[in-house]
Amino acid sequence: MIQLNPLSEDDFQAHLALLIPEYAQEHVAAGNWPAEEAEEKAAQQIQQLLPQGLATPGQYWLGIYAEELGEKVGLLWLAVNEQRRPPTAFIYDFVIDEPYRRRGYGRLALRALEDKAREMGIGQIALHVFGHNHAARALYEKAGYEVTNLQLAKKVEGV
Repeated sequence: MIQLNPLSEDDFQAHLALLIPEYAQEHVAAGNWPAEEAEEKAAQQIQQLLPQGLATPGQYWLGIYAEELGEKVGLLWLAVNEQRRPPTAFIYDFVIDEPYRRRGYGRLALRALEDKAREMGIGQIALHVFGHNHAARALYEKAGYEVTNLQLAKKVEGV
């Protein structure tokens, strides 16, 4: 069984140190940002979303705990938009730590998130997945997430 509990400040800071360069690399891999500007852009975007860090209103950082192991196996960053009726949520980050991947924890965490969303009165959970992240997209589709927008691109050869 999975429990979703508020993330500690220490865990938040440790993850933030990894999140910025990883998010920057995802944008570079997707062709969105040049490598030399990527980390600065990533840091700016995250600062805009989290001006008060872990205490930013409407932002929920949840540790994913596997009860049978008695330890944290990952985390979720969820933003809730209370202006919509019913409220909606957006997953900004979802990580299952490397040693626990491909063991069903991602699927269980998404199911636990649905239960939490129901408790919070959230009517929809949305997310973004980079096109090159096939494993994540497969997980989300198996969990019942549907494509709501699709953006395609093609590189022009010789340019």
